[in-house]
Amino acid sequence: MEMWTFLIEPRFIITLLELMSLVLLGGFVNVLKQRTEPAEAFTVAGVSTEASSFKCTLLGTPRMPAFSKDGIFIIGGVSSIRYQLYTVVYNYTTKPEPPRCTGSFNARGLRFFRTMIFAIEQINNSTELLPGIKLGYQIYDSCISVPVSVHVAFQLTNGQDPVFYKASNCSQSGVVVAAVGDSGSTPSISMSRIMGSFNIPLVSHFSTCSCLSDKQQFPTFLRTIPSDQFQADALAKLVKHFGWTWIGAIHSDSEYGNNGMASFLEAALKEGICVEYTESFFRSNPRSKIQRVADVIRRSTAMVVVAFTAIGEMKVLLEELSRDPPPPRQWIGSEAWVTDPNLMSFSFCAGAIGVAIQQSVIPGTGVSLLCELSSRNS
Repeated sequence: MEMWTFLIEPRFIITLLELMSLVLLGGFVNVLKQRTEPAEAFTVAGVSTEASSFKCTLLGTPRMPAFSKDGIFIIGGVSSIRYQLYTVVYNYTTKPEPPRCTGSFNARGLRFFRTMIFAIEQINNSTELLPGIKLGYQIYDSCISVPVSVHVAFQLTNGQDPVFYKASNCSQSGVVVAAVGDSGSTPSISMSRIMGSFNIPLVSHFSTCSCLSDKQQFPTFLRTIPSDQFQADALAKLVKHFGWTWIGAIHSDSEYGNNGMASFLEAALKEGICVEYTESFFRSNPRSKIQRVADVIRRSTAMVVVAFTAIGEMKVLLEELSRDPPPPRQWIGSEAWVTDPNLMSFSFCAGAIGVAIQQSVIPGTGVSLLCELSSRNS
């Protein structure tokens, strides 16, 4: 029997407690905006009036959550369990279905989900935190996809009921008062712009882009992880510490990678570090683009490569490099990928160093997860 060891990050507990204080201080959050105009009975775009009753109907097919539980208040959750989005080409004769996540399995994302559920259950079972109030959750897999994250953001702000009558004083399900997520900066930016319009807080456990610190653009965004500005400075000082003054740099072609690399290059310039090349790419780029980036690394004279990339991009690049491994390189990584155990199978990455987020074991969490795994396998 294989024994699983779970190293759980405490940010979810902090995140949930922060959300609870937001709920208590802010009160109820109105997530459904309605506007009525005097007119005869009509039915347009999912809105209809029958006599004096005003009814709102959600259009489209709702996306099913990966985990859900009803409660008086609902905490939304968005992160990634899988790395790719399965798309279907439609001929416009059938109703499109919600996009499905596919690809390799992200164990870190699943641990985030299970830890969030564990935190909510701990709050519900406590006699001191929110006594008499039961929290529920709606947790979604975003596939690290902006379109999916946007879909989820609208679904959370619309509420959980497929039909809502204005004359009704209460909803059939709990109200979404806040959300945790996403694990990526780019999806979090899109979600925050939507949810911020409805004053719904979005608290991220892993979105590090310094751009999200702008309260003018993201007034309701909060996070329990430092901004990338600190990481960029640390990476530059790390390179300087070892006396590496001639390096190569690659980054994800996303808000996370672009902003992070820009901050790193600025810090590297101050430290007197010279950069031979800077390449950007995204996991969904044509293979020819990934091959070109890999060839640049193989042909370069810089023996040190700083990679400010998300896990999805790094996985695609390393798979391409493994077809024709480059000469020995010293890899320096950002927090998104440098501690991922799945990437350690690439031998030419041995000795990689970088910045990591502090972890700790939360009492009771590992036992809870192992018990659930045993019950599912029995």
